[in-house]
Parts: sequence; C-alpha cells; structure tokens
Amino acid sequence: MRRIESRLFQLGDEIRALEQAEVLAAEELIYHQPLNDDAQRDAAVSDLPIDRADARETAGDVARFEKHLTDLQRRRAKLESKRVKLVGRLGN
Repeated sequence: MRRIESRLFQLGDEIRALEQAEVLAAEELIYHQPLNDDAQRDAAVSDLPIDRADARETAGDVARFEKHLTDLQRRRAKLESKRVKLVGRLGN
C-alpha cells in the first residue's frame, strides 16, 4: 500500500511539472505565431530571399513548439491514466 501511495505522489509531481511545461510551451507558441504570420505575409509579397528564409525559419519554430506542446500533453495524459489505475488499486 505504501508503494502505491508514494507512486501516486510521484505521479502527481510529474503531472504538475508537465502542466507547467505545457503553459510555457503554449506561451512560446503564442509568441511565435504572430511572428510567423508576419514572416509568411512578407515572403508572399516580397522577392527577397531573406524574407523567404525568415518565413521558413519561423514556420519551423511554430511547428517545433506545436509538436513539443502535443508531446507534453500526450505524456501528461499517459501519466494521468496511470494515476487513475493506481487510485483504483488503492481502494482494493
């Protein structure tokens, strides 16, 4: 029983850490999305290679943060599922 309880506390800490990481990743994404929008617009109306390079770079940044956020959410959901199973075993 003690083992399950300590694992539940550990899972709770891990879940909280992932939630905080999700908030940070979401804020970074909010920061990068308007930059990407501007860069894409500039690249669309400009013939300058630097504008196209900037658009590729900012699009890559947004894609990385979207993937990172999705990965964090998936990991948190997995841990929450484990926590539910352990809580069920705790009652037995």
